[in-house]
Amino acid sequence: MKKKNENEYKNIIIKCSCGNNFSTKSTIKKAILNVEICSECHPFYTKKQKIIDTEKRVDNFNKKFNYNK
Repeated sequence: MKKKNENEYKNIIIKCSCGNNFSTKSTIKKAILNVEICSECHPFYTKKQKIIDTEKRVDNFNKKFNYNK
């Protein structure tokens, strides 16, 4: 005979590093799941792109082609 399904589908809390918390259902054994990025802080959903320009490549490109936002 087949064993009883060991994966229990239960409510869990998702905690993001930005401070956002929400609940969902999952089969993981933890009650709290910590994530680094969620829909509240992801650039695709917020429409805010962060460009980290450590070597000034973006600035040099903008100066070369006279591109100003």
